[in-house]
Amino acid sequence: MRKTLILAGTVLVLVACGTKQSMAEVPPPPPPPPSKEVSAKDLVFGDPALAQGKQLYDNNCAKCHKWYEPKQFSKEEWKPILLRMQKKAKLDDMQMTSITNFIDSQL
Repeated sequence: MRKTLILAGTVLVLVACGTKQSMAEVPPPPPPPPSKEVSAKDLVFGDPALAQGKQLYDNNCAKCHKWYEPKQFSKEEWKPILLRMQKKAKLDDMQMTSITNFIDSQL
């Protein structure tokens, strides 16, 4: 009986050490992709404020659904859409002003 317990303890120790070693060999997950930054090509009419609005529109609106062309709706049609989506996207008034200015600049 004593030999069986010693043998079982030895097997458990070896299995435990083997598990730690195999887990150490698992490669770490890849880093997340970098967030989209405003580049010179993203500048809308050379205005950084409009570029910020475009970036906010791209990063917040397109997360949940396809990206709509600003010209797809009229200025009057955009108002209730933006108001409704502000709440869903949890955007503050300054961010919504930037997005609205970007959309208005494209109409």
